[in-house]
Amino acid sequence: MLAHGYRRFLPTKDHVFILDYVGTLFFLKNALVSSTLGQIQWKRACRYVVLCRGAKDFASDPRCDTVYRKYLYVLATREQPAVAGAPGSRACDCVEVYLQSSGQRVFKMTFHPSMSFKQIVLVGQETQRALLLLTEEGKIYSLVVNETQLDQPRSYTVQLTLRKVSRCLPHLRVTCMASNQSSTLYITDQGGVYFEVHTPGVYRDLFGTLQAFDPLDHQMPLALSLPAKVLFCALGYNHLGLVDEFGRIFMQGNNRYGQLGTGDKMDRGEPTLVHYLQRPIALWCGLNHSLVLSQTSDFSKELLGCGCGAGGRLPGWPKGSASFVKLHIKVPLCACSLCSTRECLYMLSSHDIEQCPVYRDLPASRVGGSPEPSQGAGAPQDPGGTAQACEEYLSQIHSCPTLQDRMAKMKEIVGWMPLMAAQKDFFWEALDMLQRAAGGSGPGTSNPES
Repeated sequence: MLAHGYRRFLPTKDHVFILDYVGTLFFLKNALVSSTLGQIQWKRACRYVVLCRGAKDFASDPRCDTVYRKYLYVLATREQPAVAGAPGSRACDCVEVYLQSSGQRVFKMTFHPSMSFKQIVLVGQETQRALLLLTEEGKIYSLVVNETQLDQPRSYTVQLTLRKVSRCLPHLRVTCMASNQSSTLYITDQGGVYFEVHTPGVYRDLFGTLQAFDPLDHQMPLALSLPAKVLFCALGYNHLGLVDEFGRIFMQGNNRYGQLGTGDKMDRGEPTLVHYLQRPIALWCGLNHSLVLSQTSDFSKELLGCGCGAGGRLPGWPKGSASFVKLHIKVPLCACSLCSTRECLYMLSSHDIEQCPVYRDLPASRVGGSPEPSQGAGAPQDPGGTAQACEEYLSQIHSCPTLQDRMAKMKEIVGWMPLMAAQKDFFWEALDMLQRAAGGSGPGTSNPES
């Protein structure tokens, strides 16, 4: 593909859309075919089509199931003919709507030249689809369209209004947005996080209560409290992940399948630190699982996941995991972003030679598990709380009823620990050998104390 570096991508039912850094939006035929046995097979995509140029951003239905992504909304800049008496043309931002199946443009809305946007996200149902547009100045505007009528040839006017988060908190400068079907998250230039939740069920999953939920005012922004600036986030259906300036990962929300990666299946009503997983390259949250793209100390890349493992969501872990474990998948050296659908896991590989480190070193006084000053200078240091964690791991292993369960738990724990990729592979292979040997040693394996 002829492109100037890939910026982002989005799979739909029939295509994969890719945006490069000069604003060219490509779409590739989705190379998935179903075999006679009902299994999904992958065929290499061999050709691409340029959908449009001058694109700034694009979005589709935010749900993980690509069957809902019927339309693609493209935020672009277009030259408009000058009005009578004015010299030359002028650039205006617009939103163009395309059918994902064919690439045919079915709708276009153009904004005043004074309005310049940099990001678009969608929220809500098809009949009340809200488009949120982020300006270069950090303000958010919204408009509502009915997707079920977009393919009808007619002209109508939509109203662009200032979103409540920008209207009630005018001092905030939003730098990026994330959305799902029933919620929206905003990150400001100061690293603050604000939330909109539009349904009581999702609100309860995220915060554990309905105390502050107002069914008559879905746009009321809620501030999330974190100890440091947030750099980026991932928003699933009823859980979310946040990454701060020190590379720490905080998870919040529903944890029925262990999708928060906290080692248990207890819901969290506030951001909770995930230990032993830091400085991610990318973070992704889905319906009931989460993924982290990480770089090891030997500069190789690895993919970790937690939550529901059914349907191949967590390769190598079909039963899922309540903690982040290394997935059995080879990750490209230049992988930089990822997403997952019901059918596939996608990774974008692209390298930016001008990219600088985004994380800062955590001050010693803020490292979790550091000893109190009263312990004295000669006291042993355990900055990461390693000893306490190992005690907890041993307790979990001891609680397993059989030797096979203990082996399986130990394999999970190896995935949690901050080891190099080669070390983790060694321990996993050794444990597999021991597990196979123990499985053939007779009925004595049912008693872990034997």
